[in-house]
Amino acid sequence: MNFPENLKYTKDHEWISVDGDVATIGITDFAQHELGDIVFVDIQTQGETLNQHDVFGTVEAVKTVSDLYMPISGEIMEVNAALENAPEDVNIDPYGKGWMVKVRMTQPDQVAGLMSAADYSSSVGA
Repeated sequence: MNFPENLKYTKDHEWISVDGDVATIGITDFAQHELGDIVFVDIQTQGETLNQHDVFGTVEAVKTVSDLYMPISGEIMEVNAALENAPEDVNIDPYGKGWMVKVRMTQPDQVAGLMSAADYSSSVGA
């Protein structure tokens, strides 16, 4: 399993990368592996301001549908449109081409409460 050190993680298996007041969010390598082949990513929340832990979309794999949770509070500024035609990018490159949303953070101090790569790795037994 791959858990880049420069990212923060949630117990719900989302990752977050912070650049100024903008956060990029996706699901972890562990999550995509557990879900299996991802066939659809449904995010209809662009332009909405959501709170930490709110559902911002769903990801559908062959056998299940899982909710996607906000690691931090903020406004969803951009959805990765490429996933509409290539949802498999989440399986192939979860930390790169498989990113899901970009969020303008409203409470950047929430990032400090997220897990480090080592903490997340321990939490999933990797």
